[in-house]
Amino acid sequence: MNTIFKNILGIGVIGAMLVGCSEEAKMAKMPPQKIPVIKVMQQDVPIYNEMVGQVYGYKDIPIRARVDGFLEKIAFEEGSTVTKGQLLYKIDEQPFMADVSAKQSKLAEAKTQMTNAKNELDRYKPLAEMNAVSKSDLDAAQANYDASVAAVDAAKANLRSSEINLGYCTLSAPIKGIIGKTEAREGEYVGKEPNPVILNTVSRIDTIRVQFSISESKYLQLAKAYRKAHSNEEARDAVDSNETKADVELILADGSVYEEKGKIDFVNNTIDANTGSLLIQASFPNSSRILRPGLYAKVRIQFEVAENAIVIPQRCVIELQGQYSVFAVGEDNKIVSKPVELGYQMGDLVLIEQGLSAEDIIVIDAIQKVGSGLVIDPDCTTFESKTNN
Repeated sequence: MNTIFKNILGIGVIGAMLVGCSEEAKMAKMPPQKIPVIKVMQQDVPIYNEMVGQVYGYKDIPIRARVDGFLEKIAFEEGSTVTKGQLLYKIDEQPFMADVSAKQSKLAEAKTQMTNAKNELDRYKPLAEMNAVSKSDLDAAQANYDASVAAVDAAKANLRSSEINLGYCTLSAPIKGIIGKTEAREGEYVGKEPNPVILNTVSRIDTIRVQFSISESKYLQLAKAYRKAHSNEEARDAVDSNETKADVELILADGSVYEEKGKIDFVNNTIDANTGSLLIQASFPNSSRILRPGLYAKVRIQFEVAENAIVIPQRCVIELQGQYSVFAVGEDNKIVSKPVELGYQMGDLVLIEQGLSAEDIIVIDAIQKVGSGLVIDPDCTTFESKTNN
């Protein structure tokens, strides 16, 4: 029995070996898979940084009620363009006109008293020279006159103050621009809470300002990149003049890039201790008047260009536990896994800092079908990027 069992086992092993050899022979005869591959791209890549900012008018001038009273007239159309000096609001003038009249009367009274004091002093002077009156009487007359002169000056100042308040009843546009929604209506009592002191805002929008903040670490990164891309003298001049030569673009809420480029015209001199951020302002021409104060947009700044950078499609990259790699075609069309270090990402492309050279060919769109050591039939294709920087 043992001999029979051994014979059967031997036959089984031999059969399995024959089947295995047959499969290997079939595999050896099968042609390599056709796998799509692309050649690594090498090009100059502009490096951008994006920050969220808010749009302001070049000038946003609040219209304030500097005196309180009933709003008598609104002389503009909300949302329209107003010219400098155009009448906007008028507050009831009657109380202020009455106050002006009262102050005019006080001034006239003070002038009359000054005239009397002057006449009395003029009479005392020759008498004092003849010792007809005492020196103390002359001093009293002089003091009375000086006091009357001071009273006239005070009355003039009070009258001027009343006239200024009367002038505040008429509110005119300080600049040419677009006026917004009025915060008070005719007949309302304005100038004191709860009714608004700020009645409206006039904005000049032929040029707009965008303010945004960056973190301390981002500021240091951008400052170093700018210094690297420019000479030390240019960098110093940029700091002294509070301007840089960096290109500034605006990405609107719908994802479109604003047609006109801007420039940085203000960098705050200190880091905000509460937020750890630095305030920056850029100005943009707004000839189309499409931008309005209050909009939120992304500011995109180019500080450097990575020359002859290695760029590949992002979908070629394999990520495993925080490590990145690509499948490259090696000698005899054998697949080789190459670890890579990723850099700046731009849409569907990514810059490779380390791991690839300009001569490398990598697998695209068939990553799941290949592995290290597999021999393939490379099918060279062209990748059309949708990225638009």
